[in-house]
Amino acid sequence: MRSIWKGAISFGLVSVPVKVYSATEDHDLKLHQVHDKDKGRIRYQRKCEVCGETVEYADIDKAYEEGGRTVVLTDEDLESLPVERSREIEVVEFVPDSQIDPMLFEKSYYLEPEKIGAKPYQLLRRTLEQTELTAVVKFALRQKTRLGALRVRGDVMVLQALLWQDEVREAEFPILSEDVKISDKELKMSSSLVESLSTDFTPDEFTDEYQQQLRQLVEAKLEQGEAVDTEATFGEAPEEGEGAEVLDLMEALRRSVESRRKASKGGKEGEEKETTAEKPAAKKRTRSAG
Repeated sequence: MRSIWKGAISFGLVSVPVKVYSATEDHDLKLHQVHDKDKGRIRYQRKCEVCGETVEYADIDKAYEEGGRTVVLTDEDLESLPVERSREIEVVEFVPDSQIDPMLFEKSYYLEPEKIGAKPYQLLRRTLEQTELTAVVKFALRQKTRLGALRVRGDVMVLQALLWQDEVREAEFPILSEDVKISDKELKMSSSLVESLSTDFTPDEFTDEYQQQLRQLVEAKLEQGEAVDTEATFGEAPEEGEGAEVLDLMEALRRSVESRRKASKGGKEGEEKETTAEKPAAKKRTRSAG
Protein backbone atom coordinates (compact mmCIF):
# COMPACT_ATOMS: atom_id res chain seq x y z
CA MET A 1 0.00 0.00 0.00
CA ARG A 2 1.06 3.56 -0.65
CA SER A 3 0.60 6.34 1.89
CA ILE A 4 -1.72 9.11 0.67
CA TRP A 5 -1.18 11.61 3.51
CA LYS A 6 1.02 12.26 6.51
CA GLY A 7 0.00 13.96 9.71
CA ALA A 8 -0.29 13.52 13.45
CA ILE A 9 -3.01 12.50 15.88
CA SER A 10 -3.18 15.04 18.71
CA PHE A 11 -5.03 14.49 21.97
CA GLY A 12 -4.20 16.82 24.82
CA LEU A 13 -0.46 17.49 24.62
CA VAL A 14 0.26 14.08 23.10
CA SER A 15 1.16 13.95 19.39
CA VAL A 16 1.31 10.72 17.36
CA PRO A 17 2.92 11.05 13.88
CA VAL A 18 1.12 8.75 11.42
CA LYS A 19 0.87 7.83 7.75
CA VAL A 20 -2.59 7.46 6.21
CA TYR A 21 -3.56 4.68 3.78
CA SER A 22 -6.84 3.93 2.01
CA ALA A 23 -8.30 0.91 3.80
CA THR A 24 -10.74 -0.14 1.08
CA GLU A 25 -10.64 -0.72 -2.66
CA ASP A 26 -13.10 -1.32 -5.49
CA HIS A 27 -13.21 -4.92 -6.75
CA ASP A 28 -15.56 -4.23 -9.68
CA LEU A 29 -14.54 -5.21 -13.20
CA LYS A 30 -13.50 -2.02 -15.01
CA LEU A 31 -15.68 -1.40 -18.07
CA HIS A 32 -15.41 1.40 -20.62
CA GLN A 33 -17.77 2.68 -23.30
CA VAL A 34 -17.58 1.87 -27.04
CA HIS A 35 -19.56 2.77 -30.13
CA ASP A 36 -22.01 -0.12 -30.78
CA LYS A 37 -21.46 0.05 -34.56
CA ASP A 38 -17.67 -0.12 -34.87
CA LYS A 39 -16.49 -0.76 -31.27
CA GLY A 40 -14.54 2.50 -31.24
CA ARG A 41 -13.58 3.72 -27.73
CA ILE A 42 -15.70 6.59 -26.40
CA ARG A 43 -13.63 9.13 -24.48
CA TYR A 44 -14.66 12.26 -22.64
CA GLN A 45 -12.83 15.47 -23.49
CA ARG A 46 -12.60 18.65 -21.45
CA LYS A 47 -13.52 21.37 -23.93
CA CYS A 48 -13.60 25.09 -23.21
CA GLU A 49 -16.97 26.69 -24.09
CA VAL A 50 -15.25 29.95 -25.10
CA CYS A 51 -12.39 28.89 -27.41
CA GLY A 52 -13.46 25.30 -28.12
CA GLU A 53 -10.02 23.91 -27.29
CA THR A 54 -9.43 20.66 -25.38
CA VAL A 55 -7.94 21.63 -21.99
CA GLU A 56 -5.38 19.67 -19.97
CA TYR A 57 -6.01 19.03 -16.25
CA ALA A 58 -2.99 21.21 -15.38
CA ASP A 59 -4.70 24.22 -17.00
CA ILE A 60 -8.03 23.83 -15.17
CA ASP A 61 -9.01 25.98 -12.18
CA LYS A 62 -12.14 25.78 -10.01
CA ALA A 63 -14.76 28.51 -9.94
CA TYR A 64 -17.92 29.54 -8.08
CA GLU A 65 -20.76 31.51 -9.68
CA GLU A 66 -23.28 33.65 -7.82
CA GLY A 67 -25.52 36.46 -9.05
CA GLY A 68 -23.97 36.39 -12.51
CA ARG A 69 -20.46 36.87 -11.14
CA THR A 70 -17.76 34.18 -11.27
CA VAL A 71 -14.96 33.80 -8.75
CA VAL A 72 -11.98 31.73 -9.94
CA LEU A 73 -10.07 29.74 -7.33
CA THR A 74 -6.61 28.46 -8.26
CA ASP A 75 -4.81 25.54 -6.59
CA GLU A 76 -2.63 28.10 -4.82
CA ASP A 77 -5.74 29.85 -3.46
CA LEU A 78 -7.14 26.59 -2.06
CA GLU A 79 -3.81 25.48 -0.59
CA SER A 80 -3.48 28.85 1.20
CA LEU A 81 -6.47 28.10 3.48
CA PRO A 82 -5.25 27.54 7.07
CA VAL A 83 -7.32 24.37 7.48
CA GLU A 84 -5.96 22.86 4.25
CA ARG A 85 -2.38 23.45 5.44
CA SER A 86 -3.08 21.63 8.71
CA ARG A 87 -1.68 18.11 9.07
CA GLU A 88 -3.37 17.45 12.37
CA ILE A 89 -5.97 14.81 13.26
CA GLU A 90 -7.38 16.56 16.31
CA VAL A 91 -9.20 14.47 18.91
CA VAL A 92 -12.25 16.49 19.97
CA GLU A 93 -13.90 14.00 22.33
CA PHE A 94 -14.32 10.33 23.21
CA VAL A 95 -17.77 8.75 22.89
CA PRO A 96 -19.28 5.25 23.28
CA ASP A 97 -19.02 3.24 20.04
CA SER A 98 -22.79 2.76 19.89
CA GLN A 99 -23.51 6.50 19.75
CA ILE A 100 -22.15 6.96 16.21
CA ASP A 101 -24.83 6.31 13.61
CA PRO A 102 -23.45 3.95 10.89
CA MET A 103 -25.34 6.14 8.40
CA LEU A 104 -22.57 8.74 8.85
CA PHE A 105 -19.69 6.44 7.86
CA GLU A 106 -18.07 7.45 4.56
CA LYS A 107 -14.56 6.11 3.86
CA SER A 108 -12.01 4.23 5.98
CA TYR A 109 -8.26 4.80 6.31
CA TYR A 110 -5.54 2.80 8.06
CA LEU A 111 -3.15 4.75 10.29
CA GLU A 112 0.46 3.55 10.49
CA PRO A 113 2.65 5.12 13.19
CA GLU A 114 5.93 6.75 12.29
CA LYS A 115 8.88 5.17 14.12
CA ILE A 116 9.07 7.94 16.74
CA GLY A 117 5.32 7.64 17.38
CA ALA A 118 5.12 3.86 17.94
CA LYS A 119 4.70 4.04 21.74
CA PRO A 120 2.02 6.78 21.95
CA TYR A 121 0.22 5.06 19.03
CA GLN A 122 0.04 1.75 20.93
CA LEU A 123 -0.93 3.60 24.11
CA LEU A 124 -3.89 5.29 22.39
CA ARG A 125 -4.88 2.07 20.59
CA ARG A 126 -4.94 0.03 23.80
CA THR A 127 -6.79 2.79 25.66
CA LEU A 128 -9.54 2.88 23.02
CA GLU A 129 -9.70 -0.92 23.09
CA GLN A 130 -10.02 -1.18 26.87
CA THR A 131 -12.48 1.68 27.32
CA GLU A 132 -14.58 0.64 24.26
CA LEU A 133 -14.70 4.28 23.22
CA THR A 134 -14.36 5.95 19.82
CA ALA A 135 -12.37 9.15 19.37
CA VAL A 136 -14.25 11.83 17.43
CA VAL A 137 -11.68 13.80 15.41
CA LYS A 138 -11.47 16.70 12.98
CA PHE A 139 -9.04 16.76 10.05
CA ALA A 140 -8.58 18.20 6.55
CA LEU A 141 -8.01 15.96 3.55
CA ARG A 142 -8.27 16.66 -0.18
CA GLN A 143 -9.67 20.18 0.12
CA LYS A 144 -12.36 19.29 2.61
CA THR A 145 -12.67 19.66 6.37
CA ARG A 146 -13.86 16.35 7.72
CA LEU A 147 -15.28 14.84 10.86
CA GLY A 148 -13.96 11.40 11.67
CA ALA A 149 -14.17 8.44 14.01
CA LEU A 150 -10.91 6.96 15.26
CA ARG A 151 -11.37 3.35 16.31
CA VAL A 152 -9.47 0.06 16.67
CA ARG A 153 -9.49 -2.81 14.18
CA GLY A 154 -7.24 -5.63 15.34
CA ASP A 155 -3.73 -4.25 15.80
CA VAL A 156 -4.27 -1.08 13.78
CA MET A 157 -6.14 2.18 14.32
CA VAL A 158 -8.67 3.09 11.63
CA LEU A 159 -9.79 6.60 10.77
CA GLN A 160 -13.32 6.60 9.37
CA ALA A 161 -14.40 9.80 7.65
CA LEU A 162 -17.92 10.81 8.66
CA LEU A 163 -20.57 12.76 6.81
CA TRP A 164 -21.62 16.01 8.42
CA GLN A 165 -25.07 15.82 9.98
CA ASP A 166 -26.58 18.20 7.40
CA GLU A 167 -25.39 15.88 4.62
CA VAL A 168 -27.80 13.14 5.75
CA ARG A 169 -31.31 13.65 4.43
CA GLU A 170 -34.35 13.33 6.66
CA ALA A 171 -36.67 10.44 5.81
CA GLU A 172 -40.05 12.11 5.34
CA PHE A 173 -42.50 9.46 4.17
CA PRO A 174 -46.18 10.16 5.03
CA ILE A 175 -47.00 6.45 4.93
CA LEU A 176 -44.83 5.87 8.02
CA SER A 177 -47.16 8.04 10.11
CA GLU A 178 -50.19 5.89 9.30
CA ASP A 179 -51.55 3.65 12.05
CA VAL A 180 -50.70 0.01 11.28
CA LYS A 181 -52.09 -2.78 13.47
CA ILE A 182 -49.61 -5.56 14.33
CA SER A 183 -51.06 -8.50 16.25
CA ASP A 184 -49.19 -10.34 19.00
CA LYS A 185 -49.36 -13.51 16.90
CA GLU A 186 -47.74 -11.80 13.91
CA LEU A 187 -45.01 -10.32 16.08
CA LYS A 188 -44.33 -13.70 17.72
CA MET A 189 -44.12 -15.46 14.33
CA SER A 190 -41.87 -12.74 12.94
CA SER A 191 -39.57 -13.01 15.99
CA SER A 192 -39.43 -16.79 15.51
CA LEU A 193 -38.33 -16.33 11.89
CA VAL A 194 -35.67 -13.79 12.92
CA GLU A 195 -34.40 -16.16 15.61
CA SER A 196 -34.11 -19.02 13.09
CA LEU A 197 -31.94 -16.80 10.86
CA SER A 198 -29.79 -15.41 13.68
CA THR A 199 -26.06 -16.19 13.59
CA ASP A 200 -22.64 -14.53 13.86
CA PHE A 201 -21.72 -12.26 10.96
CA THR A 202 -18.90 -13.73 8.84
CA PRO A 203 -18.12 -11.42 5.87
CA ASP A 204 -15.95 -14.09 4.16
CA GLU A 205 -19.06 -16.21 3.55
CA PHE A 206 -20.53 -13.62 1.16
CA THR A 207 -19.45 -12.98 -2.43
CA ASP A 208 -20.29 -10.42 -5.10
CA GLU A 209 -22.29 -12.68 -7.45
CA TYR A 210 -22.82 -9.95 -10.05
CA GLN A 211 -19.07 -9.37 -10.48
CA GLN A 212 -18.41 -13.13 -10.61
CA GLN A 213 -21.02 -13.60 -13.34
CA LEU A 214 -19.80 -10.52 -15.21
CA ARG A 215 -16.24 -11.89 -15.24
CA GLN A 216 -17.60 -15.29 -16.36
CA LEU A 217 -19.47 -13.60 -19.21
CA VAL A 218 -16.36 -11.65 -20.31
CA GLU A 219 -14.26 -14.83 -20.30
CA ALA A 220 -16.93 -16.70 -22.29
CA LYS A 221 -17.02 -13.90 -24.89
CA LEU A 222 -13.22 -13.93 -25.15
CA GLU A 223 -13.33 -17.67 -25.86
CA GLN A 224 -16.48 -17.92 -28.01
CA GLY A 225 -16.82 -14.46 -29.53
CA GLU A 226 -20.13 -12.60 -29.60
CA ALA A 227 -22.31 -15.71 -30.03
CA VAL A 228 -22.24 -16.75 -26.39
CA ASP A 229 -24.67 -19.45 -25.26
CA THR A 230 -25.91 -17.98 -21.98
CA GLU A 231 -27.64 -21.21 -20.94
CA ALA A 232 -24.38 -23.14 -21.39
CA THR A 233 -22.51 -20.45 -19.46
CA PHE A 234 -24.91 -19.80 -16.58
CA GLY A 235 -27.43 -22.63 -16.74
CA GLU A 236 -31.05 -22.49 -17.84
CA ALA A 237 -32.91 -19.41 -16.68
CA PRO A 238 -36.06 -20.02 -14.61
CA GLU A 239 -39.30 -19.68 -16.55
CA GLU A 240 -41.27 -16.53 -15.95
CA GLY A 241 -44.63 -17.37 -14.43
CA GLU A 242 -47.74 -15.28 -14.09
CA GLY A 243 -46.44 -13.86 -10.84
CA ALA A 244 -45.74 -15.07 -7.33
CA GLU A 245 -48.51 -16.55 -5.26
CA VAL A 246 -50.10 -13.87 -3.12
CA LEU A 247 -50.03 -14.83 0.58
CA ASP A 248 -51.31 -12.97 3.59
CA LEU A 249 -48.68 -11.87 6.08
CA MET A 250 -49.34 -14.62 8.68
CA GLU A 251 -49.28 -17.37 6.05
CA ALA A 252 -46.01 -16.03 4.59
CA LEU A 253 -44.45 -15.95 8.06
CA ARG A 254 -45.72 -19.44 8.91
CA ARG A 255 -44.32 -20.96 5.71
CA SER A 256 -41.01 -19.16 6.19
CA VAL A 257 -40.60 -20.50 9.74
CA GLU A 258 -41.50 -24.06 8.63
CA SER A 259 -39.02 -23.84 5.75
CA ARG A 260 -36.24 -22.77 8.13
CA ARG A 261 -37.08 -25.58 10.56
CA LYS A 262 -36.96 -28.21 7.81
CA ALA A 263 -33.65 -26.83 6.53
CA SER A 264 -32.19 -26.87 10.03
CA LYS A 265 -33.48 -30.40 10.69
CA GLY A 266 -32.07 -31.63 7.37
CA GLY A 267 -28.66 -30.20 8.23
CA LYS A 268 -28.60 -31.93 11.62
CA GLU A 269 -29.64 -35.29 10.09
CA GLY A 270 -26.87 -34.96 7.52
CA GLU A 271 -24.31 -34.38 10.29
CA GLU A 272 -25.62 -37.42 12.23
CA LYS A 273 -25.38 -39.70 9.17
CA GLU A 274 -21.85 -38.50 8.49
CA THR A 275 -20.84 -39.20 12.10
CA THR A 276 -22.46 -42.69 12.00
CA ALA A 277 -20.71 -43.51 8.72
CA GLU A 278 -17.36 -42.56 10.21
CA LYS A 279 -17.68 -44.89 13.26
CA PRO A 280 -17.26 -48.33 11.50
CA ALA A 281 -14.28 -46.99 9.58
CA ALA A 282 -12.71 -45.92 12.85
CA LYS A 283 -13.25 -49.42 14.30
CA LYS A 284 -11.68 -51.04 11.27
CA ARG A 285 -8.63 -48.84 11.60
CA THR A 286 -8.36 -49.75 15.28
CA ARG A 287 -8.50 -53.50 14.53
CA SER A 288 -5.91 -53.33 11.76
CA ALA A 289 -3.64 -51.29 13.98
CA GLY A 290 -3.86 -53.99 16.67
